[in-house]
Amino acid sequence: MHVLGARPNFVKAAPVIEALRAAGAEQAVVHTGQHYDERMSEIFFRELGLPEPDVNLGVGSGSHAAQTAGLMLGLEREFTSRSPALVIVYGDVNSTIAAALVAAKLHIPVAHVEAGLRSFDMTMPEEVNRRLTDQLSDLCLVTSPEAIGHLAAEGVPVGRTHFVGNPMIDTLLKNLDAFDTAKVRAEHDLPARYVLATLHRPANVDSARTAAALVRHLHGIADLADLVIPVHPRGRANLLAAGLDDHPSVHVLDPLGYIDFIAAVRGAAAVVTDSGGLQEETTILGVPCLTVRPNTERPITITHGTNRLVAFEALVPETRKALEAERPAGARVTPPLWDGAAGPRIAEVILEFLVD
Repeated sequence: MHVLGARPNFVKAAPVIEALRAAGAEQAVVHTGQHYDERMSEIFFRELGLPEPDVNLGVGSGSHAAQTAGLMLGLEREFTSRSPALVIVYGDVNSTIAAALVAAKLHIPVAHVEAGLRSFDMTMPEEVNRRLTDQLSDLCLVTSPEAIGHLAAEGVPVGRTHFVGNPMIDTLLKNLDAFDTAKVRAEHDLPARYVLATLHRPANVDSARTAAALVRHLHGIADLADLVIPVHPRGRANLLAAGLDDHPSVHVLDPLGYIDFIAAVRGAAAVVTDSGGLQEETTILGVPCLTVRPNTERPITITHGTNRLVAFEALVPETRKALEAERPAGARVTPPLWDGAAGPRIAEVILEFLVD
């Protein structure tokens, strides 16, 4: 049983579900409804070829406690009635930790896709979720080599850890031909050259004062080049209240589906983000990425990719550097096993575990 709650989960799950389907495994998909906007959830199922969820819990938003409690109640009903042999969770959202907790209490094995990533910043709710999920997981499915060391340092038995590669990159590579930047520019009346931004982390947008400071720096970027920003539901009110769309070169969009969003990323001169997954996607696409965070759980995107960590005050000068720099010609070194075959490797580990 796959438990999916938010956009990154869908993108990671698609190749795993496809590979297990090809192997003849019986599967069920639970959509928790943590992302409930149609453009943040249902469209991803259609675009990625995911099966219709067997159930949508429709939990929606709320405080961390309220949302996680609602998730646990709904998931307990599903796990009890369906008795899955294995629960597969993805990433680090509240749906991930809720499913792992419920499964562990019911003595159902858990597989965690994207295990072992660490920012070492316990103020991030995602860090809490991923650390606890790994401790509860029977299979820790690792996307990058440094995660193996993190799990070992935390006492996770080596037999639980499997380096399988990154299924999010499977989805990216599979859909490369569908990412039509010209089509997205025409549909949204975007210029030929632009910086794309996406920002939703609590530390950046939940405080009205912090959001206002962020908007000032985003306007500074817009003085250099047009700024395109699909606004995530989280933080939308604070960013717009701070005047995000008052600058003539800022293009505020509603959330985009996966295909259109990555097409917009692919055509950007640079990306400004606080997303985890986008650090990985820009690494493969070769687009300069400025991550507005003091740390990252994906350091491999810095050593092998195009990513840099930046503070608010550095956003404008670092964006200027990215816009002025020449893109390196030829093939770049990409992280190991980010090769489009993570889904089949994950399926193989899961099926071997179930047979044993």
